[in-house]
Amino acid sequence: MRADVFFLPQELSPGDVSNRVVAVVDVLRASTSIAVALANGARAVIPLGSSEEVVARAKSLARSEVRLAGERKMQPVPGFDVGNSPLEFTRTAVEGKTVLMSTTNGTAAILALQGARDVVIASYVNFSAVLSMLRSAIRGGTDVAIVCAGQERRFALEDAACAGLYIQHIISKLPKAEINDAALSAMLADKKYGTNYKRLLKAASHGVALIEAGFAKDLDACAALDEYPVVPVYQDRQITKLGPDRAR
Repeated sequence: MRADVFFLPQELSPGDVSNRVVAVVDVLRASTSIAVALANGARAVIPLGSSEEVVARAKSLARSEVRLAGERKMQPVPGFDVGNSPLEFTRTAVEGKTVLMSTTNGTAAILALQGARDVVIASYVNFSAVLSMLRSAIRGGTDVAIVCAGQERRFALEDAACAGLYIQHIISKLPKAEINDAALSAMLADKKYGTNYKRLLKAASHGVALIEAGFAKDLDACAALDEYPVVPVYQDRQITKLGPDRAR
């Protein structure tokens, strides 16, 4: 049994995720926003590689049924319904809608995964719900990988620390699980900040950049542990909420 961490999607080789349950972590902000959108009734979130792809996909669907979402350099894409702030994905904005989404880091990381048994979107806001799925996978004999989205192809402290929290709780119940050096490092990052997730996000360079860009309130939303107990699963090119109608 293995539970490994990868700090960037670019580190992955096909064997690193093949037949594993893979959790993608982009705390600031795509993972958080996806969890919030599904918790607030979005039918699905479809990750796409560019804003142009979002526009093209929207043309094939009824405009009243979709919401265009995305950011570039932290700012909302002009003409889209919402950006990448979790505060924008309210029930009024997304309930019953399909969200077409493209972001700098998070959606790119999701789209980079090939060959995984299951892909789940993980963050602080849905920590315990996703943790339960990862533990169940390992108990059933399936290895786990946690892939950090990073920030523009660079290491992101907040993603690493969040991955460390998952690893710590996995091995606390499953001490025989083997982990890689990145997982050990991630646990050290988590230990340094403890449960003060707001302090962590404010210390991270991406958090600092978001504050400077006017998104300070997003950090509070992204630090809200277990605020949205949903398990977003990526399958058939869309992310939907795991539930009674979608048992694994």
